[in-house]
Amino acid sequence: MTTKTIKTDRYHHGDLRRTLLDEAALIIREHGEAGLSLRKLAIKAGVSHTAPYHHFKDKQELLSAIAEEGFCRFRDILTMEGSELSEKRLQRFVRDYLAFAVDHAEYYDLMFGGHLWKSDRVFPALQKEAHGLFRAYAELVRSWQQQKLINPELNTLRYSQVSWSTLHGMSRLLIDGIYLDSKAMKPICDHAATMFWRELKLP
Repeated sequence: MTTKTIKTDRYHHGDLRRTLLDEAALIIREHGEAGLSLRKLAIKAGVSHTAPYHHFKDKQELLSAIAEEGFCRFRDILTMEGSELSEKRLQRFVRDYLAFAVDHAEYYDLMFGGHLWKSDRVFPALQKEAHGLFRAYAELVRSWQQQKLINPELNTLRYSQVSWSTLHGMSRLLIDGIYLDSKAMKPICDHAATMFWRELKLP
């Protein structure tokens, strides 16, 4: 009598979603977003072709979840956890921001991708994570003002918006290949930090 071997998914239900997100990000990194499908993802993860659909209704929901994961990974950078405020700390913040954007473009492109944000299906979990992260950043700047560490006349909301927008613009120039002079990036980052610091410091 021949025993038939039945292939089963090798991940527990709770682990599979994490595995799918990680594998999907790798596919995007290697082949671009167009190279990703839930069927290809199932093959890459070594699971049945229906397994991804237990976690993501379609590709749009999967891409939104990857973007959400990107914001989660980005949180420690943008909120500058565990460090005192100084110009040197701002320099490291700027470098860390750009390094994340460039080294993890598969996440960054989705985090700020118009095709997700302008679609008719902007998922609440992504909105919550993205908007919550900006609020945390703005609240950090406001806390510096409340502690009397920075200029009391500074509009902390506008500062947060402009500084984040500046770093985003720099990141896009790098990711899109418009500006690739790696030797100039350190002095550019340091100059940006100096500009940010000049706005923050006490008169």
